[in-house]
Amino acid sequence: MHTESRADGAEGRLNYGGQAVIEGVMMRGSRTMAVAVRRPDGEIVIHTEPLNPKVYASKLSRIPFVRALTSLWDVLVLGIRTLMYSAQVALGPEEEAQFNGPVAWGTVAVSFVLGIGLFFVGPLLLVGLIDRYVGSSFVSNLLEGVIRIIVFVLYVWLIGRIPDIRRVFAYHGAEHKTINAYESGAELVPEAVDRYSTAHYRCGTAFLLSVMVISILIFALLGRPPLGWRILSRIVLIPVVAGVAYEYIKLTSRYRTSLLVRLMAAPNLALQRLTTRDPDPSMLEVSIAALREVLQREGRSSTDAGQPAMG
Repeated sequence: MHTESRADGAEGRLNYGGQAVIEGVMMRGSRTMAVAVRRPDGEIVIHTEPLNPKVYASKLSRIPFVRALTSLWDVLVLGIRTLMYSAQVALGPEEEAQFNGPVAWGTVAVSFVLGIGLFFVGPLLLVGLIDRYVGSSFVSNLLEGVIRIIVFVLYVWLIGRIPDIRRVFAYHGAEHKTINAYESGAELVPEAVDRYSTAHYRCGTAFLLSVMVISILIFALLGRPPLGWRILSRIVLIPVVAGVAYEYIKLTSRYRTSLLVRLMAAPNLALQRLTTRDPDPSMLEVSIAALREVLQREGRSSTDAGQPAMG
């Protein structure tokens, strides 16, 4: 549920992205991040902090394919940390909320391991049960990829049935509406933002689905080595698959006026219907508050967006 864009404004290039959290939204700029969360008493709490320039302003963040590592960092580190922070704020006093620490980093590590196990190693092990009956290595890799996509879509659908997650998905819709409104130069108020779509070409859901599909093509090139080597290859090549998927998402967003590109991106946009809900005005207020805080701290206005491009 992560969205990322890049815009060229009057003051230079601006990277910005967002992510839904529990009862709130995180927005990230070029140098600053802000997470806005609504407390049980109705007050919107905003936490800001500078971004690590070694990650977001390094030469690696500008190299095609390699720059996808920044998005992975967003999802695995910044995203999970803000998610934990939002949970603590939404359930208790802000003073008790912590943004760092062993628990946060331990959660990142566990989430990473579980994600690899569920979406990469698990499908491979399932294929291994019937692999002896599959004559073609390409068909074997294709079956693995199809199982991976099914597991991913089923996982998204199942968690979307949990009431608390449905609220997170509504904040995801608020995040998309806010970024779409900002990219269009609209006034950042709930009434204006609500007119925009909950779909976005750079959504993290679209990125993850692209990873699942592109992994089929990349893993098919490896043939069918012994199971141990296949498992290792799936883990080692995750950055490669992510890099290709990142550039693919960037390409579809840049040329989204093309009919061919719109057809290519249709599955990504369709899947977003599972991870977004229409937000209410109070959710839009939270999302707007997070983006306004980032814009203010980076000396921007709501009309600086221009034409977005993936960063």
